[in-house]
Amino acid sequence: MLIHWTDFFEDLQTVRGRSLNTVMAYRRDLELYADFVESKLPTSHIYEFFKKRSLSPRSQARVVSSIRTYLKFCETQGQKCPELRELRQPKMSKALPKALTTDQFYELQKAAVTDDPSQTLRNQLTLSLLFGSGCRVSELINLDTADYNYIERWIKLTGKAGKQRLVPLTEFLVQAINIYLETVRPSLIREKSDTLLINDRGHRPSRIDIWRWLSAWSKKAGFEETISPHQLRHGCATALLDSGADLRSIQMLLGHTSIQTTQIYTSVSNQHLRESIDTFHPLSQNSNLSSKNSELTIQTLNRTNSSPPVDMGGGSSQANPTIISPSENSKSETRP
Repeated sequence: MLIHWTDFFEDLQTVRGRSLNTVMAYRRDLELYADFVESKLPTSHIYEFFKKRSLSPRSQARVVSSIRTYLKFCETQGQKCPELRELRQPKMSKALPKALTTDQFYELQKAAVTDDPSQTLRNQLTLSLLFGSGCRVSELINLDTADYNYIERWIKLTGKAGKQRLVPLTEFLVQAINIYLETVRPSLIREKSDTLLINDRGHRPSRIDIWRWLSAWSKKAGFEETISPHQLRHGCATALLDSGADLRSIQMLLGHTSIQTTQIYTSVSNQHLRESIDTFHPLSQNSNLSSKNSELTIQTLNRTNSSPPVDMGGGSSQANPTIISPSENSKSETRP
């Protein structure tokens, strides 16, 4: 057992206000670190230890972050931790988030249809809330009926560290929630509860419920991989950015503490822009005009290469480059 084990987890939960899922993630990471400490290997060998445990670079970075947080806490308790200076985050490339497209969202909506109309409306509302509000799966399952304000058209989401934010809703989402609350929720619920969404057992859904539903709908829709809740969140942000929303508004919607976290969606949007240009621009490699333009360029180059050398009067067969003076340049035709 590591020193200050109990104190650290009490600090995480009561002082820092970390969620139960976050606390459990820290516990798993530190249990792995405890195994490393017992191995008596020097700190410099920790990444070799991780590789033998088949941890990906991203998982290694998460574990190291957890260890550093724990060691910093130990130092506040008067413990000397030289390992803190030796542990460095591994270098890894930042992968762009996989965003769900609007077409994929509609395919999921179709796949969420069941023989039970109540379950169908519940399923489609689940997807609409994830894609329409950009909420995290933990924020979704913790939604209560009291968090919905149909008059002012917003829902209150409780994010990381208990931070709350009001997210405005579209008219479509307001109508969908109203229909669900009036006709669907009463038929699904088994006991008195404040939860907004109801699972198949009549209770508050868990993260596993959401993942299980998405897995089934993804398979039914014909997707090669299961669509994750975060892909719906990424899809919401990317769709807003593509439609002209500013980063600050998207940051507030998603509940990001730093604008730098939100800026990653500009890379996704720029990638989409590049793909659109390659596909639709008349000068792209895929267009007929581009092919004709390339043929004209090649013909021009061939004619230039086959032309006899110009005699500049100096007995040299090599043409000198033409230098345009500032005065000559000012007389030339101005190009837009």
